[in-house]
Amino acid sequence: MKLLITGGAGFVGSRLATRILKDGELNGQKIDKLVISDQFAPPSSLLNDPRVECRTSPLLAQCQSLHEDRFDGVFHLASAVSGECEEDFDLGLRSNLDTTRALLDALRKAGNAPRLVFSSSVAVFGPDPAHPMPDIVTDDTLPMPQTSYGTHKLMCEHLIADYTRKGFIDGRSARLMTVTVRPGRPNGAASSFFSGIIREPLNGETAICPVLDSVSHPVSTPSLTIQGLKAVYEASRVSFLGRSGMNLPALNVTVKEMLQALENVAGKSVRSLVKFELNERIASIVSNWPKGTNSTRAVRLGLHSPKNFESVIEEYIADQKSN
Repeated sequence: MKLLITGGAGFVGSRLATRILKDGELNGQKIDKLVISDQFAPPSSLLNDPRVECRTSPLLAQCQSLHEDRFDGVFHLASAVSGECEEDFDLGLRSNLDTTRALLDALRKAGNAPRLVFSSSVAVFGPDPAHPMPDIVTDDTLPMPQTSYGTHKLMCEHLIADYTRKGFIDGRSARLMTVTVRPGRPNGAASSFFSGIIREPLNGETAICPVLDSVSHPVSTPSLTIQGLKAVYEASRVSFLGRSGMNLPALNVTVKEMLQALENVAGKSVRSLVKFELNERIASIVSNWPKGTNSTRAVRLGLHSPKNFESVIEEYIADQKSN
């Protein structure tokens, strides 16, 4: 099969590509070619695989000729992140809405109705006076996003559902939880600090937490996120249970609990490297996100959440050692 991963050089995308190539197949089909589309090149471990082709240019421009590839499957992960979308409205529209529409039209033009998994987000949920957001959102909670990023994700969910209804693609939207702990440096996502307050102290560096320690949020690990994306792709149309977005499983945890887990794993001296400095912009964005989620549909696919936050930290440490 010929597979496309947009955003395939990024944190989640490169790990997804590595896992699929290691397995050698997806949904029982042998991987003959995997195209990685991104703004920058993926790790050399992927580039050196003869099955991999890398395309490094804006996805919007690539979509003009993507129909010629007739991909069998697509993971659409590429997007501008939350903080970027709030700061640059046009960037968000171009990167998230315009590009997704162009990608869907290219797949429609190809005419072979490929299977597509879209990485949506827990940010599709938010509070609204007419529809108060519950403390725990479910697959059935009415999405009312309060950020441009969340709005883009929800609009793309509906586009993908409609292209699926018309038979142009077989689309599924998986709502990713905040993935932590991410290696590297902070990015433009408002959720970046959820990794930073763990990663930096483990590296012996001071970390700034921009919200109160009472803030609660659903998180997951890189490995469980990859497992979730693959399971959504491999699910039958019936077992996916409809065309609406599916919440992937998460651990509902407060910042205070995260830092206690950090102390449990690495000691008080490491925990003491986290300092609190309220950032009104980030705190405002995060306050409009769910405090926790429930993932009944994903559980039926055999997926599960992290056992506890200590296990999240330990996965990151083990991953760093292996790399």
